[in-house]
Amino acid sequence: MQWLNNFSKSLYSLETLDMRFAKSTTASQNSASDASRTSASKLDKRSPLSGTKPSKWWTIEYCIYYLVFIIVIPTMVKQVYDISKPGSPGWDSFSKRLSRGWIPGRQIDNSDAQYANFRDNLSYLITLLILHPLFRKLYGTFWRIDNYKLPDGSNTSLSHDPSSLAVADARLQRRTFFDFGFGIIFLIALHGVSAAKVFLIFYANFKIATQLPRSYVPVATWVFNVGILFANEFCRGYPLSVIARILLPDIKAAQDVGARIDSYSGLIPRWEVLFKISILRLISFNLDYYWAQAEGNSNLTEKKHVAALFLSERDRVSYGVALRDFNLKTYFAYTLYAPLYLAGPILSFNDFVFQSRNCLPTTTMVRTSLYGLRFLITVLCMELVLHYSYAVAIIKSSPSWTQYTPYQLAMLGYFNLHVVWLKLLIPWRFFRLWALVDGLDAPENMVRCMSDNYSTLAFWRGWHRSLNRWIVRYIYVPLGGNGGGKVKTMLNVLAVFTFIALWHDINLRLLAWGWLTTLFILPEVIAMIIFPKRKWRDWPETFRILCGIGATGNILMMMVASLVGFVMGVDDVKEMVKGIFAGWFNAGFVTAAVMCLFVKAARSSPFPDLSQTPNPQDEPSIIEFSPSAFPAQYTMQPTARNVPEPQVTTYLAQRVAINVRAATAIGVEEEFLEN
Repeated sequence: MQWLNNFSKSLYSLETLDMRFAKSTTASQNSASDASRTSASKLDKRSPLSGTKPSKWWTIEYCIYYLVFIIVIPTMVKQVYDISKPGSPGWDSFSKRLSRGWIPGRQIDNSDAQYANFRDNLSYLITLLILHPLFRKLYGTFWRIDNYKLPDGSNTSLSHDPSSLAVADARLQRRTFFDFGFGIIFLIALHGVSAAKVFLIFYANFKIATQLPRSYVPVATWVFNVGILFANEFCRGYPLSVIARILLPDIKAAQDVGARIDSYSGLIPRWEVLFKISILRLISFNLDYYWAQAEGNSNLTEKKHVAALFLSERDRVSYGVALRDFNLKTYFAYTLYAPLYLAGPILSFNDFVFQSRNCLPTTTMVRTSLYGLRFLITVLCMELVLHYSYAVAIIKSSPSWTQYTPYQLAMLGYFNLHVVWLKLLIPWRFFRLWALVDGLDAPENMVRCMSDNYSTLAFWRGWHRSLNRWIVRYIYVPLGGNGGGKVKTMLNVLAVFTFIALWHDINLRLLAWGWLTTLFILPEVIAMIIFPKRKWRDWPETFRILCGIGATGNILMMMVASLVGFVMGVDDVKEMVKGIFAGWFNAGFVTAAVMCLFVKAARSSPFPDLSQTPNPQDEPSIIEFSPSAFPAQYTMQPTARNVPEPQVTTYLAQRVAINVRAATAIGVEEEFLEN
């Protein structure tokens, strides 16, 4: 059974989830390995290592926790299962929303329109996942290195033994030509005649970046894209029949022609709903180009002669690409890249071009296969939840909250949040898997289970992670980050969550979610300032209990905010909360629920110490970094990228040392010549 244990460890390792996490884990494993080689003979495996705390796994405290888990978790599942059975309260109402399931004797709750659209079309998407990389391979057989012409302005040259830079440029040209062509076909298939509207918006954004004076680009970019966000929402995708009715109200034939053209709407007629993810790419291109103009017409590896494969993701994103790569073909290849077009994850323009130019050592067949297996396991988990828990259908049927017990009401909300988590996790993992099969490594969006979050700050770092990183780079840090005091920091956070709410959907419910989230962040920030970890080093157990109490409050507030934003709305959440807290009899349940949440939170790690300067090597998150912790090009100042040469060289040397293990991977030249 050792092989099964090793396989499970590989399947659920951080490296399988996302190699961006491998840096710290690999370093720690290497350190542990070195230590064991030098002093293994002196250690007693039964005694704790010097300087470490005794294990708590078999203490009385943890045995109580185990007992709570054994009793509570099954009863949680039973509560939602009982109210999903025929004859349960409201069955006649919510059973109409159920569909025929594939598990004998069970129907399936496929009433969530967003996930149902993905689930019903999964077979077609899997076909695309298989055919798209095959078409690229077929196209690659006709694009040989001998046929490659250098782009204008390139200083490299080709021979029978081409340089690595020339081969990388050849790979970029080959991939972007294919992505551009396939993207056009893909977009027309998705949106029909509305593809022309998408192209028009893309082209207008490109002109803003390349034709306006440089100092106007950031403001113009934001005004244009936020304006498009509102216009798409209020104009419902600009149907030609409506435009004809406004411009030619007396000509009925023009309106009929417009309606006839609108009928050729493709597989997804409402293109404006999915366009929100493209807005982020448009902003990324414009601001990356704005910052790159200070660097000149060469990329980092050309200027510093640093091996491309040795650069970390932050270097790839931060230091940009050559100005010649900011052309119309590469721009459309980026904005129309099929695997990530519909839902992300979000990849910056700099990173997209870098990965199109250089084959990363992280995109291996073994790792991609393991990631695909994890995706299938997640889909199976969702299928089991939808077959045995009808929480979504119950909520959508607007039930009378008085017919359920407080425990049942709480589980209705809790399992709805789990479905929200899974319905986002599964499409994001599928599209990332598609990109991995195609040779592009996008960030993993969901890195933690919904039930494994006790910190509001850490929650947004692991939930839609690529959006969090995008927000940090393009909004939070340019606004000043946390460098202007606590009040300025919270105003920046308010601006960030207001944008996120409007980006998701322009309605009051999501605005309430954004403002509630900002409000609920405040207690955690204040608590970490009042109770810094460094002041409690002599009382670690007391500090752990304090963290558990704070985490319990955080969990409750995050659940309320998420229910408001993504499940029920303000009024329904009010009624549910009233049903849970009404009467003295329900106080016992509430107390027990809070104690169970404390059991979960007390086992988690303490909160970070905000009084300490964060390590720039760590992954950025909102509130955790000031602009000074980032390379200078994140600011909007035109001269900010003029970093002194020794400072850049030292920084790169450190990054190369961290990522030196990539040297063992297959090189760019080998990958290109094999194709």
